[in-house]
Amino acid sequence: MTTVMPPVSECTVDGCSYNDHGCHAFAITVSGTDGHADCGTFVPLTIRGGLPRAEAQVGACSRTDCVHNDALECRASDIRVGFDHDTASCLTYSAT
Repeated sequence: MTTVMPPVSECTVDGCSYNDHGCHAFAITVSGTDGHADCGTFVPLTIRGGLPRAEAQVGACSRTDCVHNDALECRASDIRVGFDHDTASCLTYSAT
């Protein structure tokens, strides 16, 4: 069974190497603890990374307490990434 991974529809974390007017990572990992859904793919370097033409998607999510998480797969239609508590985070995260 093929699962369609939700796209990263918005990323406002300017300090990430994968963000160049949108996320250019092939896929991101959502992780974190204590009610925070951190973007585990965040890389704060001056070098730009990722693919020249990419529509990033959620590759993995370990936030099992999120309403969108089903068997470690994100089922949201899309997600937004931005700063939350000074950390690159999945802003679509919603605790169950």
